[in-house]
Amino acid sequence: MMYRARIKVSLKSGHSDPEGEMTAQSLKELEYSVKKVSVSKVYEVYFEADSKEKAEKAVEEMCRRLLANPTKDDYSFEIEEAK
Repeated sequence: MMYRARIKVSLKSGHSDPEGEMTAQSLKELEYSVKKVSVSKVYEVYFEADSKEKAEKAVEEMCRRLLANPTKDDYSFEIEEAK
């Protein structure tokens, strides 16, 4: 069965986010009342698995092995059948 995983990877609290800080500053210079900007990455991964449980296990492994650095990143994901 084909699945689509939407994986969000973001920095853990306490880690600096220079891209977010620069974006916030640029928006303030454009006169937007911005307090903070946080940058995250979103991956859409299409793959095959025998069941939703196996798909969740595969995505968890993808995150741990490549997509997220456990020292500095948090991640979350949603999985659905791809059409």
